[in-house]
Amino acid sequence: MDRHVPFDGLHNFRDLGGYTTADGRRVRPGRLYRSDSLGKLTTGTADWDRFLSLGIGTVIDLRHDWEIEARGRVPAAPSLDWINLSIEHRPYDQPSLGPDVDPGPYLAERYLEVAEDGAKEIRRALELIAEADAPVAFHCASGKDRTGEIAALVLGLLGVDEATIIEDYSLTELAAPALLADWKARNGGKAPTWLGFGRAPESVMRLFLQELRSRYGSVEGYVSRALGLDADALSARLRANLLEPAPTSWQPLTYRRATPADAETLVRLRDSLALWMLARGIDQWKPSEKDEAHFVRRMTEGEVWLAHSGPHLTGAYELWWTDDAAWGPRPADAGYIHRLMTVPHLAPPGTGRALLTHAETRITASGRPHARLDCLATNPRLRTYYESAGYTVVGEQPAKDGGLGSPYAVTLLEKRLPRGLSQPAPAKG
Repeated sequence: MDRHVPFDGLHNFRDLGGYTTADGRRVRPGRLYRSDSLGKLTTGTADWDRFLSLGIGTVIDLRHDWEIEARGRVPAAPSLDWINLSIEHRPYDQPSLGPDVDPGPYLAERYLEVAEDGAKEIRRALELIAEADAPVAFHCASGKDRTGEIAALVLGLLGVDEATIIEDYSLTELAAPALLADWKARNGGKAPTWLGFGRAPESVMRLFLQELRSRYGSVEGYVSRALGLDADALSARLRANLLEPAPTSWQPLTYRRATPADAETLVRLRDSLALWMLARGIDQWKPSEKDEAHFVRRMTEGEVWLAHSGPHLTGAYELWWTDDAAWGPRPADAGYIHRLMTVPHLAPPGTGRALLTHAETRITASGRPHARLDCLATNPRLRTYYESAGYTVVGEQPAKDGGLGSPYAVTLLEKRLPRGLSQPAPAKG
């Protein structure tokens, strides 16, 4: 259930489906895609076949004419309308920026320029998305800046909350290493001077939306005043075209013990959750803190489990048999649950609780009577979640060393497990 659709040559092709709106509906999967340059597609390849299989009827290319001449455009196909709307009127050379330029304020200012300079093209792009009777893909070069701006406006008009819009923008962080590698390959192996090249920190979109509100009051105010459109009418058309009722049933959860081949997937899931947290102001996890070796080690020293709903990954967790960093030396009377992870927005409701229950059955099967876990002392919401699942606060560890060189305070929670705890029934949602 990764938002990034896998391609060999595209690194940032993502489905915007699955995000929920304020009225309880969700963006329809398979209707709206954002991407890095589709000029990298070539006919007769697996990538091209995969792209055509998505049924996309309209491609909106947000790049300059000179970019298209240099890098190509999406191949022509009878089923496909290609429309070039260059929304950026004042190009800037990101790779050559100084290493000390802060991406947040710098890019937010550029995005506001684009929002005003490119009003005519942005207006047409939003109208095309609202009117399309087949799936739409829009893209620029890396799928980050111009593409991120259009995505933010569409999601805002659909009623998706701001934290999710910021999170969606920051998911380019998952593609940043590959985007940087492509740039180096095109430039003789040299690195850009700007350390922020290809990056998408949440501060950029947060600041841009703040500036847009400051100047126009809201996304709707921008649409009305800068684009000259009826914002309510445009929003209604987008919602009719792109939203659907939230699902009321899901395929049952199934569980599989992870193997080293799953390590890359686990890193990606954890990094996605780190971006989810940062978009909501939760300073707990950072992307790239845990690599594949971490998860392989946890498989060797304990257990790591994956949960799926049908073919889709929905969550994972680690189970340790000792945890001296948080709990100190203890007898072998507990299992320690770590990195309880659910796929943001796409996991069935109740997945987190189902993962906890599954972990508890594994602990009981080992003959240990307690389940233990910890959470940041500064995260009362997570503490409340665990308490609602039957865990009791039994202490604090003021200086846990998580191996990252910066000790932090955690709350320690414990649950006494009943004997003979049975395997959980499949989750129905």
